[in-house]
Amino acid sequence: MRKKVLIIYSGGTIGMVETDRGYAPKADYFFHELKQIPDLNSDEMPLWDMVEFTPLLDSSNIAVNEWNRIGKMIYENYDKYDGFVVLHGTDTMAYTASAISFMLENLDKPVIFTGSQIPLCKLRSDAEDNLITSVMIAGEGIVREVCLYFGGKLMRGCSCIKASADGLVAFDSPNMDILADAGISIDYREPVYYKKKPEKPLKYIEFRQSMIGVIKIFPGIQFRLFESIMTDSLKGIVLETFGTGNIPEYDDDLLPIVRKAFENGTIVVVCSQCQQGTVRLGAYETSSRLAKAGAVSGWNMTTEAAVAKLYYLLSKDLSISEIKVLMEENLRGELTENPMAVHS
Repeated sequence: MRKKVLIIYSGGTIGMVETDRGYAPKADYFFHELKQIPDLNSDEMPLWDMVEFTPLLDSSNIAVNEWNRIGKMIYENYDKYDGFVVLHGTDTMAYTASAISFMLENLDKPVIFTGSQIPLCKLRSDAEDNLITSVMIAGEGIVREVCLYFGGKLMRGCSCIKASADGLVAFDSPNMDILADAGISIDYREPVYYKKKPEKPLKYIEFRQSMIGVIKIFPGIQFRLFESIMTDSLKGIVLETFGTGNIPEYDDDLLPIVRKAFENGTIVVVCSQCQQGTVRLGAYETSSRLAKAGAVSGWNMTTEAAVAKLYYLLSKDLSISEIKVLMEENLRGELTENPMAVHS
């Protein structure tokens, strides 16, 4: 029996058309275009249906409400399909893929995010290959987690970043091995799959609107500029620090701000602004002060995963101490096992 895949079309470059205002999505256009692609409709492909969101959005405009909509769509159709493909703009695709990774607890089917750098309607478009291969991977059901497929590489959804605005290989997974290579054949790399076998039915966790911030540390930064936002309304903040978690010593304003945030119940997560590498709070004196002030290590999570994980944990009625512990634990393959983490 042929497998069935649901394509969820949220918008993005892949289905855009030229207008006098530049490329823009066009309602009720893309489904007709997909029906004209012979390979996508071959007997060797899974059967597929498509749901088109209204309105279609550039990914710059996708946030928590749209994450919830995508997650709920998968949850409500979970028993009807063998896999899912989410078509999404590239700019924030890594954020959405991370969010859906956490939002869907006990997932045991493929959810593949993809899109394109060049619209389907243009010459040299990468859309057709990305879409066809994603539908095949979703139908085969070998990798049963949220993934992102682009430019011949299948990556874990909560471990990837957009690495190029211009290249057709637009995404990278800097701290995790890729899950499959798509060349002449699809070469699955089973040893790197996330193997936490679900023991319960799929559960959908709707994300709450929470105030979360990201601060990128740079030479000469004046931390007192951020003091006014450190109120009890701020639920989480990601600090993109130097190297393995280092901060400047020339400004003594940061640590009191972090302590104030901690006292207000704000979760402060330390990530590295290096694409590849691991935060090790305490490895250097300049980072040990952050740990003493109440910050937690993002280990080798991407900023995209850290932000999505904060939204997820803040949506689960957990205590501050529980959230701090879970931020340092591996929940979806978003980080390698952290030997410094305090396990519950």
